[in-house]
Amino acid sequence: MKMDGAGEAVVRSGMILRAHNSNVMVTWLICLLALFAGTAVAQAGKVPSVSMAPVPLVTAQRTAQTVVNLNFRVARGFHVNSNAPKSEYLIPTALKMDVPTDIILGKIEYPDGQDLTFPFSPDEKLSVYSGDFTIAVAVHPLHAVVPGKYVMHGVLRYQACDNAQCFPPKSVPVSFEVKVVKEPPAHHVNPAQSPHAHN
Repeated sequence: MKMDGAGEAVVRSGMILRAHNSNVMVTWLICLLALFAGTAVAQAGKVPSVSMAPVPLVTAQRTAQTVVNLNFRVARGFHVNSNAPKSEYLIPTALKMDVPTDIILGKIEYPDGQDLTFPFSPDEKLSVYSGDFTIAVAVHPLHAVVPGKYVMHGVLRYQACDNAQCFPPKSVPVSFEVKVVKEPPAHHVNPAQSPHAHN
């Protein structure tokens, strides 16, 4: 189809307009992505978190109790309530484990918290963990457990604060592997023979 000069001008204008709109859209998307990336980076430095160090393979003997140390680290600039916070409205740091059948979870030992005051509550001392802290867990495989490797799963629930405010509670997954081995054979002592046994 043959166009006159005016028609060609309209087509050229439409192509330029579409190209311009495409460039605007690309520029807008780039700006939007940059904004989201900047927001994510900014928030990443402000999000309170607790991380768990890897636990080496634990060897646990059947019918005996083995203590496992779980090492945690609170992000710099934050603290978490201890397991025994001084105020009822504060959520304690608490470990909950889900153990396999025939493996008993013994007592969980929490460290003592530090008593500190903060600007958001200057008249009240709070019991907190900051930096690194360790929770000890006792595992006790029963005699019925088949020797082998077992994975222990759980969660650590905590409430973190900085020097200005406290944040909603969060949880971090907890896991470690236990290699259950047989207990040593019982040592039988032969009873002493009577000196008159051969008379």
